[in-house]
Amino acid sequence: MSDVLVRLRPSPRTLRAGISRDFRRPTLGNLLVSGSGARAFSLSRKALVFPGKIRVVGGRSSSKLSAWTQEGSLQELDDSPVSVELHPVCSETQFDRVLAEAQQLEEPVIFVWMAGWCRKCIYLKPKLEKLAADYYPRLRFYRIDVNTVPHKLVARAGVTKMPTIQLWKDSKKQAEIIGSHKAYLVVNEVRQMIENEDAM
Repeated sequence: MSDVLVRLRPSPRTLRAGISRDFRRPTLGNLLVSGSGARAFSLSRKALVFPGKIRVVGGRSSSKLSAWTQEGSLQELDDSPVSVELHPVCSETQFDRVLAEAQQLEEPVIFVWMAGWCRKCIYLKPKLEKLAADYYPRLRFYRIDVNTVPHKLVARAGVTKMPTIQLWKDSKKQAEIIGSHKAYLVVNEVRQMIENEDAM
């Protein structure tokens, strides 16, 4: 059996009476869960409790772990992802295929145009991956490195600065944001761009 890396976000609705939880710190450590098909029963900042073996990475195990296993605690677990990787687009053919699939599903798609030499792009990428988790799976995020695709595709999308985040729907560009300022402001603008599209 192989270990599985689990990244989960805590949720107030997952707790049962009798377990205190400080929600001012909404982060969880990464956990390696031995075995397959394990079911989660408890949640704390330090650990998830599984009926099988557990190894905690980036946190501390405690004597409470075994006590919680015996008491039981969680009725349901919020399994929504904390972050979703931006899928790479490496060619114009793949770009067209992504647009065609999105059009068939009648869904918008987000393209993040970046470059390996762009420091703002590198800093912004993990923040956009967290944003992508908020809209997963109904909205797909893709990244395109302008240095690895033909210039024809970059010109077709009208990209002149990095990073550029575009929303496409029905194979047409609907909106774009040029991420020239602080990352949290760019993320807020992207969120607003998505919400405005949803309102239409």
